[in-house]
Amino acid sequence: MSAPLIWILIPFVVGFSILFFLHQRFAPLIAGAVSAILALIALIFPIDTALLLGSISIKISASIQFFGRSFALNTADGPLIAIIYGLAAMWFFGTEASGTANRFVSLGLMIVALLTASIAVEPFLFAALLLDMAAMLAIPLLVPIYQKPGRGVIRFLTYQTLAMPFILFSGWMLAGVEASPGDVGSTLQAGTILGLGFAFLLGVFPLYNWIPMLMEEASPYVTGFLLWALPTFTIIFALGFLDRYTWLRTSPQISNAIQFAGVFMVASGGLFASQQKHIGRIMGYAAIVETGLLILAMGLKSTEVVNITFLLLIPRGLELAVWALALSIIKRKAYSLRFSEIQGMARSYPVAVAALILAHLSMTGFPLLAGFPSRLALWQELARQSLATSFWVFVGLLGLLIAVARTLAVFVMADEKKAWEWNESWVQTTMLGLGVIGLFILGMFPQTLQPFISKLPTLFEHLGQ
Repeated sequence: MSAPLIWILIPFVVGFSILFFLHQRFAPLIAGAVSAILALIALIFPIDTALLLGSISIKISASIQFFGRSFALNTADGPLIAIIYGLAAMWFFGTEASGTANRFVSLGLMIVALLTASIAVEPFLFAALLLDMAAMLAIPLLVPIYQKPGRGVIRFLTYQTLAMPFILFSGWMLAGVEASPGDVGSTLQAGTILGLGFAFLLGVFPLYNWIPMLMEEASPYVTGFLLWALPTFTIIFALGFLDRYTWLRTSPQISNAIQFAGVFMVASGGLFASQQKHIGRIMGYAAIVETGLLILAMGLKSTEVVNITFLLLIPRGLELAVWALALSIIKRKAYSLRFSEIQGMARSYPVAVAALILAHLSMTGFPLLAGFPSRLALWQELARQSLATSFWVFVGLLGLLIAVARTLAVFVMADEKKAWEWNESWVQTTMLGLGVIGLFILGMFPQTLQPFISKLPTLFEHLGQ
């Protein structure tokens, strides 16, 4: 059996089957179990390497041809696939606790399969098409049946779709630039068009206005899942561009432009977050800050580009999952999620509020939490290159810290006579508790990620060398 069949076709077929044929009650367990098994297979069985189990020889071939296109996953992709499906399993297991519509697990599994295909397809430019297909598949999750889509959903789909022609056209131009790198005009044009494509995909300022809108219009859990999945694969796709084209990774102008875009997202996202009075929009701006940090990591003039990027990516999935689950639980009581409606809820939903605050603090890089080691590593590299950039990153993270202080103040602002209650179910309490434990483990023992991160740079032949 080939690797693309296992990690692309099987989850897609399972997701399709759950949507149309399986009982909705068991959907989260089935999708979560399938994702967890796929993650374990990626850890245990190396791709394109024969293993002997007694008298049985097992080998997972690396590639397969489909409609004239090659899909290939090699040995170096194993740790990345394990991380992706491991985090996806966590999201799917949390579906019941979040109260999200059960079609989330079926469509979510299909989205993860399409996104996995985006890192396997050759020629790699076709990843842009697969990313756009995944975005379109997310629309039924964001818009309930018979409901008119809001402005955030329309902008999301518009920006994701606009990115595709920019990236495909820039890929055609990059082939010519690689042949004649001395042509300054063509180089500038190709770099500009490519930058516009990724600006639409990642929501670079000012194209991120759809994110806080979505946090108001759609389910926090569904939106959080998309804010984890789509930028994760887009960043991997972008790293592939930098690895393939020498002039992209060696050009100081490209590096400076990437860093400028990243620092602008971090600073503006943090400042906007500090002014919000809606905890869903605050989460949206925190995700924007996190994406800005990832863009900054890609623009580093360092051999640690890949390590720091993935050190940021892995905790991001856990932070967003815990935050989105806590928001979903609170939203059942306070539908609008505005400060005026969540006031004093720490006494009614103590576990959800505590988990939300800890996930928020982790995003700010608070010590002992999952986000701290990655931000420390990024700051160390930035301090060597630009103190001004380091300062603006500090401003952005300070804005997030102000936002968490304001949120906590509103949550605990209750009448002293109000009794403490425990309104979370045992499933919700368990999932939030496991998520919070994970935040502390990744924060206090970041070396637990080393077995994965140490192998990920082999995905890129030249980047960081």
